[in-house]
Amino acid sequence: MSNMSTLPKLIYIADDEKNIRHLIKSFLEKEGYQVIAFENGDKLFEAFEAKPCDLVILDIMMPGNSGLVVCAKLRAISIVPIIMLTARDTEEDYISGISLGSDDYFTKPFSPVQLTMRVKAMLRRVDMSEPEKNGVSPLIYADISICQDKLTAHCHEKELGLTNTEFTLFVYLLENRDRAVSREELLNKIWGYDNAVETRATDATVKRLRQKLTQAGSEVLIETVWGYGFRIGANQP
Repeated sequence: MSNMSTLPKLIYIADDEKNIRHLIKSFLEKEGYQVIAFENGDKLFEAFEAKPCDLVILDIMMPGNSGLVVCAKLRAISIVPIIMLTARDTEEDYISGISLGSDDYFTKPFSPVQLTMRVKAMLRRVDMSEPEKNGVSPLIYADISICQDKLTAHCHEKELGLTNTEFTLFVYLLENRDRAVSREELLNKIWGYDNAVETRATDATVKRLRQKLTQAGSEVLIETVWGYGFRIGANQP
């Protein structure tokens, strides 16, 4: 992390509620981030195409395309970290947001302090992962080949299409495949959260990873260790 770390991170926010936009923007700007707020997701996506940012915060219910649609459009062109906001704490909203590639999820009303903490943790994790990727040999396990300097994972030469968070979690599980890894450890190492943070991001990201491995026909398994966490394994041919 050289002089790049001195540049302010650029964050885009889309929410149709003016007071919510102002609240998030003011808290993040106090932390030194450059923040641009939009009244809907379509304007945010248009701005992102012109100038990509470092992190996106998207409300789900907005005029025009919903946050879920915008999330999917962003994921088609970028691995930028995405945090979803919603006024409805429904399983359907949560599953939809996570399955489309968001990295975490907040239900309104939320604590702007907690949101700011998660933003900081997420951006710090992205920064810290950059130098570690350079000059690393491919990571191979069963039918999976991972190229860490390109952030790509392949199964039988077919790319899995992982997001940044999925990729980082997958690599961590593979590097620690000799043991079970707890949810708390994953939250700390991958998201940068402490143990007090309540989020379903770990389970949801693992679920998404499993789906992509299954779709690719991989023999690699992510086993659930009940009441604890996860362990990497593989089907025996």
